[in-house]
Amino acid sequence: MNELRSTDLNDELSNFATNLKLLCGFYRSISEVCRRIDVNRSQFNKYLSGSTRPSLYTMRKIAAFFGVEDYELQLPPRQFATILELRPVRVESENKNSFEKHVRNLQHFSSREIQKYQGYYFEYYMSLTYPGHILRSLVHLNCDDSVGYYKRIERLSPVHRGERKFRCVYKGMAFYLADRLFLIDYESLTCGEISQTSLFPSHKSRTTFLHGLKLGVSADHRHTPAATRVVFEFLGTDINKRKALGNCGLYTDESDEISPEIRWHIDNADRNEDVHLVPANL
Repeated sequence: MNELRSTDLNDELSNFATNLKLLCGFYRSISEVCRRIDVNRSQFNKYLSGSTRPSLYTMRKIAAFFGVEDYELQLPPRQFATILELRPVRVESENKNSFEKHVRNLQHFSSREIQKYQGYYFEYYMSLTYPGHILRSLVHLNCDDSVGYYKRIERLSPVHRGERKFRCVYKGMAFYLADRLFLIDYESLTCGEISQTSLFPSHKSRTTFLHGLKLGVSADHRHTPAATRVVFEFLGTDINKRKALGNCGLYTDESDEISPEIRWHIDNADRNEDVHLVPANL
């Protein structure tokens, strides 16, 4: 009985190796297949030689890449070839998923540090649409499996006046690279804008204030590209969101409700040392 079972396992291993070679023949090289599946080349060679069986996780990755079922990979080669004739292998251009691959790569490099910045923030910057006004928005940054996502809510109306509030909701991804936070989002209600923010965490107080630059466009009919200084003020990980949103909106650039320190750091006036628009040092 044990000898029979051993023979069956050897047959499955041999079948898998033969079927895998057939599938790889649809691509330019073994290296391309390994790169796209994200499997070590030397380990993959062992699968091709029939000397090693992949783990269940790796088997499923391989099957998903070629568009077959994992059990089909272990069928007799003639039967497997018949299946491929009826259901051709899905061969995609390597460039098709290149963007997703780059994003995953950035997420990998961000994963250790990005979790430190989870929570709610007030975002302050000089409005691109309403000159002479400061826009205070609410940002929520959270992590899912060490991947940073965030939502930013803007209210484009004066605070505490009871006027109908025009709201913009931005959704995006956050990356932490080389001691900097990079945020990129889009306006999710109209899909009419993409904005990017680069933040410089303070090493004295890593999350209390984050300052940097925002690049976007004005919300008026001109849609003028513009850069502006920005400050993120950390509020906590559990806040009264309704109250926080009630304090979001437009403030005059001389408003006492915005601290002088924040007003100074988001002031876009030319400074002696500035060659380009750069954030002030905290």
